[in-house]
Amino acid sequence: MTEGKKSGFVALLGRPNVGKSTLLNRILRAKIAIVTSKPQTTRDRIAGIYSAEKGQIVFLDGPGIHRPRKALNVYMLKTAERIASESDIVVHLVDDRPVESGEEETLVRDILSNVAAPRLLVVNKVDRMGESAAMARRAALMESGLYREGYLVSAIKGHGVDAFLSGLFAILPEGPAYYPEEDLTDLPMRFIAKEILREKLFNELSEELPYSVAVTIEEYVEETEKRLIRIRAEICVERESQKGILIGRGGRMLKKIGTEARLELEKETGERVYLELFVKVEKDWSKNETMLVRLGYG
Repeated sequence: MTEGKKSGFVALLGRPNVGKSTLLNRILRAKIAIVTSKPQTTRDRIAGIYSAEKGQIVFLDGPGIHRPRKALNVYMLKTAERIASESDIVVHLVDDRPVESGEEETLVRDILSNVAAPRLLVVNKVDRMGESAAMARRAALMESGLYREGYLVSAIKGHGVDAFLSGLFAILPEGPAYYPEEDLTDLPMRFIAKEILREKLFNELSEELPYSVAVTIEEYVEETEKRLIRIRAEICVERESQKGILIGRGGRMLKKIGTEARLELEKETGERVYLELFVKVEKDWSKNETMLVRLGYG
């Protein structure tokens, strides 16, 4: 990038299911962060790289902020706090749910209050709320004095996203690009493979089971000559009964999840994918800090 361009890191914060990952994917016009209808899907720091004529913005998406009840949730909250502390701008996303009170919003505002970076408000899901209701919500929240600017967007429809991006570039300092212009993320394909598999698990498994599932990629081998990628993944659950549900009668559930993940991986990589899945039980892994580190959450 040439002199006069802007660059910087922008944190996306909000409570679960507010649409942070959907907004990131909309901005990048590519699927970087997994999206499901269930809350608390994102567990790690996800970086999305947006390059344009004005410069480069590195968006940092992370877990939805919620009350930590287990060691895994504590890790997720600390990840969100770290993302906020690393950024040049911190963006608070809200949606059509009431935000004036509640434990999750209190946690978000505590984080916002402790950062020195400029804070922006984004009211998402305007398509669902209606513009007049969204404008009223923005006006009410801006009265707190916490935010420098407020924006209305629909991450699903794309409405308001360009104005939001222009607002970010107006605030960011001049600086060099941190990544090549063609890059969309700093995440290795090995990590993306894990996230795609987790998305399929969240989408297919019901009730609380997805929150008891962790995925590790034990092997990721690219056979360039054959245009083939071999992946061996281990899915960890907390109970024997959960293992049975995940595998399903005659292995049908596990096969369905594996097929959906393989097809998406082939689409993302442009290569054939051979995916092996194994399921094991690690009792109460989400409450055990040692196990969390072994599973990559530490």
